[in-house]
Amino acid sequence: MTIICGDASGFALSALHGYSLANRHLVRMVRGGVVRATPGRTGKVAVVVGGGSGHYPAFNGYVGAGFADAAVAGDIFASPSTQAIHAVARRAERGGGVILGFGNYAGDVLNFGIAAERLREAGIDTRLLATTDDVASAEAADAARRRGVAGDLAVFKIVGAAAEAGLDIDAVEAIGQRANRQTRTFGVAFDGCTLPGDHDRLFHVPPNRMALGLGVHGEPGVDEQDIPTPAQLAHILFNRVVAELPDDAPRRVAIILNGLGSTTPEELFVLWEALFPLLARAGLHVIAPLVGEYVTSLDMAGCSLTMTWLDAELEHYWRAPVETAALRHAGIQDEPDMTDTVMETEPPPAHAPAPTAEGRRGGLCVAEVMAGLAQALAAAETQLGQIDAVAGDGDHGQGMARGSGAARHAARIAAMAHAGAATVLAAAADAWADRAGGTSGALWGEGLRAFSMALDDASLPDAAQLIQGARRAMERVMQLGKARRGDKTLLDALVPFVETLEHEHAMGHALPEAWRRAVEAAQQAADATRDLMPRMGRARTHGARSLGHPDAGALSLALCLRVAGAHLPDATPSPAEMACVAGEARDPLQPRA
Repeated sequence: MTIICGDASGFALSALHGYSLANRHLVRMVRGGVVRATPGRTGKVAVVVGGGSGHYPAFNGYVGAGFADAAVAGDIFASPSTQAIHAVARRAERGGGVILGFGNYAGDVLNFGIAAERLREAGIDTRLLATTDDVASAEAADAARRRGVAGDLAVFKIVGAAAEAGLDIDAVEAIGQRANRQTRTFGVAFDGCTLPGDHDRLFHVPPNRMALGLGVHGEPGVDEQDIPTPAQLAHILFNRVVAELPDDAPRRVAIILNGLGSTTPEELFVLWEALFPLLARAGLHVIAPLVGEYVTSLDMAGCSLTMTWLDAELEHYWRAPVETAALRHAGIQDEPDMTDTVMETEPPPAHAPAPTAEGRRGGLCVAEVMAGLAQALAAAETQLGQIDAVAGDGDHGQGMARGSGAARHAARIAAMAHAGAATVLAAAADAWADRAGGTSGALWGEGLRAFSMALDDASLPDAAQLIQGARRAMERVMQLGKARRGDKTLLDALVPFVETLEHEHAMGHALPEAWRRAVEAAQQAADATRDLMPRMGRARTHGARSLGHPDAGALSLALCLRVAGAHLPDATPSPAEMACVAGEARDPLQPRA
């Protein structure tokens, strides 16, 4: 929904005026559109692009040196009028003729065509360039009927660079027609867009579904399916576009992964990560890829993949310098080979084996605790996130699930290498902090690392070591977080747990019973945080809102302590543990025999 709207009937004009005010160094507003603030040289071919508004940065954002000389802006999703096209083209014309670029839609074809006739009648050599890149809108045998979508950017950028280089209008037109013939796009939508002034979307895609092949104005798609994983979506887009690549086509390609209005850049980068290896495996060399919003549809949720296969001349103009509001660079030189940009992976850690059988058994026990924590926190992720969202940023459940999952993996690797308890827990601690991130991740990582310093690699952890480890963890969290009991943090559960554990064990209770009573104290304290006002972290600024709601960090800690208690080392090893003691690796993620 368009919130900042004003008079809906004047939305497009207001947006155009605001854009020109914000980019006065690049453009000047004229009737019907914008022209370059600094015109091209006399005798240059003028490239004038345009269409309906609602697609920013197309088309106004592409006016500037190395791209378009002017853009004509119609109303939302409506072709500009013949009069507007004619007027803008007259203002942009520099004596070398005019190329009118637009998407292949009925209204645009009609109005740009009539404007071209009038320009020719006035003695201005004018050529039409209608983009037809959308593979979903017609079969390949009927390509002239296809719509122009995000391929506009690739085609018009190449045309603009050719005109900037001083080619005559015949050469610029030929390059544009060739670029259009060698450009293909396929897109998907997760939900429709909302016209300014309306309160409902122009169309709806059912929840958890995806429409394939929709146009940028909401034109019907060709199919619908459940929303896939990023890897599956990458294959869908890639296969539909590459299917049109001729066998003898150049293997050097320009790629545009385009967001349609409300798909975040981070989502597009996740998708690009999945697309990148598909392109490499197909033997395609990607030249200066673009990932972002380039041809949008107001607030439509979705994306598209565009490919232009480049001969030497097209590649030269695709790389050429450009200076516009939406795209600017000083000319892209040769890039490193695709394999040089693959994310580096760290070598697997080397863990020294424990010197004793009891040490190996201790490492296995720690790994089993980490596996139990990961399972419990994954199940509680949504609930913890909802509690955290009351006065925080809602990411606690996600961070705890990520951190414990990484700790489980790291602990498993160390245990399978027969490492002892101290080494396994230290590895898990570092992995937790690294994957969870944020304040909580750092505190949990350092707390677990401090706990590991009370253990050793030669023995099965005993009660004294575990109690000392809990105290060290508490003191380290206090030292780093600067919080105390009563601040509505995880310490409200951790402090009573440690104090109760120490007291109950000193009173003669065995470790399992002392731990159980300490967990009860931690849980009661965690529940009681609903009556506290936060004095630390983000929640501090929303204190009143958090009253009546427990602290997510205290609750997750109490949950973890309960799970850990169920995995306390047994005096008698199981048969599977005996195998581990004998030097045979046992996967700690598998249940005990």
